[in-house]
Amino acid sequence: MDLAQTEAGLILLGFLFAVLAFGVWIGLGLLCTGLVGVIVLPMLMSGMAPLPPEKVLGSSVWAALASWTLAALPLFIWMGEILFRTRLSEDMFKGLAPWVQRLPGRLMHVNVIGCGIFAAVSGSSAATAATIGKMSLPALTQRGYHQPMAIGSLAGAGTLGLLIPPSIVMIVYGVAAEVSIVRLFIAGIIPGALLMLLFSGYIAVWSMMNPQLTPPADPPMSFRDKLKASGQLIPVIGLVAFVMGSIYFGWATATEAAVFGVVGALALSAWGGTLNWGSFSASLMGAVRTSCMINLILAGAAFLTKAMAYSGIPAAMAEWVGAQGFSPFMIIAVLTVIYLVLGCFIDGISMIVLTASVVLPIIAATGFDLIWFGIFIVLVVEMAQITPPVGFNLFVLQGLTGKDMLTVARNTLPFFLLMLAAVALVTLFPAIVTFLPNTMFGA
Repeated sequence: MDLAQTEAGLILLGFLFAVLAFGVWIGLGLLCTGLVGVIVLPMLMSGMAPLPPEKVLGSSVWAALASWTLAALPLFIWMGEILFRTRLSEDMFKGLAPWVQRLPGRLMHVNVIGCGIFAAVSGSSAATAATIGKMSLPALTQRGYHQPMAIGSLAGAGTLGLLIPPSIVMIVYGVAAEVSIVRLFIAGIIPGALLMLLFSGYIAVWSMMNPQLTPPADPPMSFRDKLKASGQLIPVIGLVAFVMGSIYFGWATATEAAVFGVVGALALSAWGGTLNWGSFSASLMGAVRTSCMINLILAGAAFLTKAMAYSGIPAAMAEWVGAQGFSPFMIIAVLTVIYLVLGCFIDGISMIVLTASVVLPIIAATGFDLIWFGIFIVLVVEMAQITPPVGFNLFVLQGLTGKDMLTVARNTLPFFLLMLAAVALVTLFPAIVTFLPNTMFGA
């Protein structure tokens, strides 16, 4: 990178953080920074002709948002909003509890399995932790389970909302990196299952080492009674399995599968007696608000990306990194630290769109698979959700438990370390991510 490009990059970065420090919405902050890149940078960099800001803004925003793939985003969000307003969390605990009584740790596994199931419904980390936590934490506390372990397992498992498809963050990354959403969804299956196994395995080992902190099992139930207790939960699992199966087996695109999900969620809500005009309009407006927020961020990021690309900063940075001879593992280690630091200040979606224009050229130049990197970045963003001081899941758990942030973070630390181990595993053995998509679609 030459001196002019370095100065231009520092100007844009400094302006962006200054705007965000004043509390401006991230999407608007990105748009304003893009305007600085289009209007101010040509004045500072010799040989850089000025661009008409209105044409750059219009073309970049249209290119970013006029995508059939992106239509899956509001539909999956609406599906989650509909089911969020049903008795899903209550049915989740009652339906799963009988099946985990014989496992070491017993009902604490409901946090992990319940979050895994709800993650496939909502695609949101905070919503997953909040929905499952409202039902499981009071029930576990009432039964005498170790509260720090209950809090930690819920905070860790709540992050599965970002990894287990359909994931909102995966859709955003797929649009930003211009890679297949379907391949990303399929690539997330094994890492998601791996993370659930790590969490449940830790709970089981901890329980066997601390038997006095685990209450005795409930009275045994017959297989028929277990199925009866899970009766309300089975249709939801069936809906999720159908939606994701239609994607995996090629019956539908991600957008078409999202339509199936919305129709199925409305049908289940009507069947359960929770669908009325109030819940319908609330779910629709919730989906609209979330979708508009994400689209504003995507639009701002697209405009800023176009401004930075015109200045040559991303390409020059990728070339500079390549010239330094950094090993691929060193680059991944540095990116992990950077994303964890960013996670202390901004949410996961903003992290991805904010860094995509700079990071993706570096990743492509280093030779990493962009599908693999998508799962890697989702895992790291998940870790950021439980990183103090502003990990979103920590705020959720603080609100649910009334504990101070330091206590919640301390309870979550073992699960943070397990997620770090998962990041190391997918980095050392990338086939964990790439095996399924390469098997189904070819390398």
